[in-house]
Amino acid sequence: MAAKRDYYDILGVSKNASDAQIKLAYRKMAMQWHPDKNKSSEAEERFKEINEAYQILSDPQKKQTYDQFGHTPPGGAGFGGFQQQGPFQYYYSTSGGQNPFGDMGDPFEIFEQFFGGASPFDRGRPAKPHYSLRIPFLTAVKGGTESVTIDGRTHAIKIPAGADTGTHLRFTDFDITFEVEPDPVFRRDGADIYIDHKIPFTLAILGGTTSVPTLEENLKLKIRSGTQPGTMVRLAGKGVLNRGDFYIRLVIDLPAHLSHEQKRLLEELADTF
Repeated sequence: MAAKRDYYDILGVSKNASDAQIKLAYRKMAMQWHPDKNKSSEAEERFKEINEAYQILSDPQKKQTYDQFGHTPPGGAGFGGFQQQGPFQYYYSTSGGQNPFGDMGDPFEIFEQFFGGASPFDRGRPAKPHYSLRIPFLTAVKGGTESVTIDGRTHAIKIPAGADTGTHLRFTDFDITFEVEPDPVFRRDGADIYIDHKIPFTLAILGGTTSVPTLEENLKLKIRSGTQPGTMVRLAGKGVLNRGDFYIRLVIDLPAHLSHEQKRLLEELADTF
């Protein structure tokens, strides 16, 4: 078996490259070797190779394992090729044992998510029905299963964690594209999550604690005295798949109506500033 090329060499980046540099290199290489644009005989294999490298180096856990053990981690498990089981395509290990890098999925799906186009390797295949499936926001972020009925048959559709609007899955008899429903609390920008959190103006002035919903559980957040409207709190690595960040924008909730006594007290307080 021929030795596999180093994933960093495939993308043309150093081992110290940031996530953004890896993503940029992937985009550049994928466009260069896309078989619709590159007519050389090696384009298809190079395109597969580029996607395989990106799927490993873009995942922190898989990247850490690869950095430590290379293509052959303990137990002899390495990378193999595509295999079909039911409606799903996945990567398998050719040398036995459990693949410590996990199921890699269909690498051509990566191209669709980045560039919004169909895989160049679908050319010549019969057209299949294409359906759109609306999924809840948190299901898209965390993953889950949705049941759909197509042509009288019920199918359990596995939602991969981190799915977004436009994520495309190919099955044996049909294709599905996800449409993520908006959430009343959370907003998403790529792997980052944003939330507007209201706090009383007295808490902003005096300081204290408040309970903030996150993707996992409520967070007890300490508010500094003198907090200004629009203050942003960043929770590093708490975004989608623990890759992005979680941002909390503090909104000062001012009372719409005050009693005469409350107005008098505030006026007295204003004179002290």
